[in-house]
Amino acid sequence: MSKCFETAKNFYADLGVDVEAAFARLDKIPVSIHCWQGDDVNGFENSGELDGGIAVTGNYPGRARNIQELKCDIEKMLSLVPGAKRLNIHAIYADTEGKKVERNELDVTHFASWIDFAKKNKLGLDFNPTFFAHPLAANGTLSSADAAVRKYWIEHAVNCRKIGAEFGKQLNDPCVTNVWIPDGFKDTPFDRLSPRKRLEESLDAIFAADVDTKYNLDAVESKLFGIGAESCTIGSHEFYMGYAVSRKKLLCLDAGHFHPTEVISDKISSALLVLDEILLHVSRGVRWDSDHVICWDTELQSIASEIIRHNFDRRVHIGLDYFDGSINRISAWTIGARNMYKALLFALLEPADLLRNAENSGDFGTRLGIMEELKTMPFTAIWKEYCERCGVPSGLNFLDEVKAYEKNITSKRS
Repeated sequence: MSKCFETAKNFYADLGVDVEAAFARLDKIPVSIHCWQGDDVNGFENSGELDGGIAVTGNYPGRARNIQELKCDIEKMLSLVPGAKRLNIHAIYADTEGKKVERNELDVTHFASWIDFAKKNKLGLDFNPTFFAHPLAANGTLSSADAAVRKYWIEHAVNCRKIGAEFGKQLNDPCVTNVWIPDGFKDTPFDRLSPRKRLEESLDAIFAADVDTKYNLDAVESKLFGIGAESCTIGSHEFYMGYAVSRKKLLCLDAGHFHPTEVISDKISSALLVLDEILLHVSRGVRWDSDHVICWDTELQSIASEIIRHNFDRRVHIGLDYFDGSINRISAWTIGARNMYKALLFALLEPADLLRNAENSGDFGTRLGIMEELKTMPFTAIWKEYCERCGVPSGLNFLDEVKAYEKNITSKRS
């Protein structure tokens, strides 16, 4: 332990904060890191242009072009990020060995190599049906007016829930399988009710399939709007909030899926009054759901603090969801993931008793004073120590490894 860490530890101890206890608790809070930052959400279907209101900007060289390169890049990223980790994958990342497999025909055998990868790297797995970048997603999926189209997507989602349960069973770690669809209207529709009824019926059919809840947790995710669905999103927040409460599903709150002035940190405590658990997709929207790399900003810290202050770390499943193709993708992955753990550690170092007592007694000046003083506490030394204990680079040293990996690996990709 460095002298800087020991000094910093004593500063926090003076406020009644046990740094070692904070480390121990953080070790038990897994963050589900998304696979799609590494290849710009392309997947391995070779099904054509990305759509569904999703856009990845930038053409920085070195994108993973196949499953082997993506796994290699993921392992590099994992070696630079501290803490307990999970891996979140989409159905389009199926390992079909180059064979064409329709999404409604996918099963766990097409993800066997991902299970092996998770075992090797001591990861839990989370999963997502993929309702975009497909010919049958052009005019709606689960809310489509075409019954045959709805049937196709219902079958896909049922299969994905079964795959998720198999992930959970083989890894002895429950998988969160999250349903998000891009369905909506570019211009103002006459009838918003009918497609929402169809979506409700489709979801009910999907969740009626017998899947072991010991190994698979179902989540549903809303959105404000997407490109091509600016005037009406079928799966709105109100729709899914009601659905999650009435069907006892996890509600997924995505940081980019609300109005620009809305924040998901303020929604966590409200949602958990009526739901047992929720899922977060932590992202950073700039003017719209642009999925920028998350920074250690006010909202990220508020998300982490809301989880920690109310002991929600067993009820909130933290997932990341951003993709930037304009910078080195491994640096993007690493910076965002490290920031999530950084925010959680900072929240764990709050003097909760002091702040709670000040607030309960109406001494809001003291509350504000403590909160402001925390901003200049010697947190850097604590973070550095945690990284070193986890065996990952501290400070800016991770960038040296990213640059070396780029020089030796990713720069050689055409």
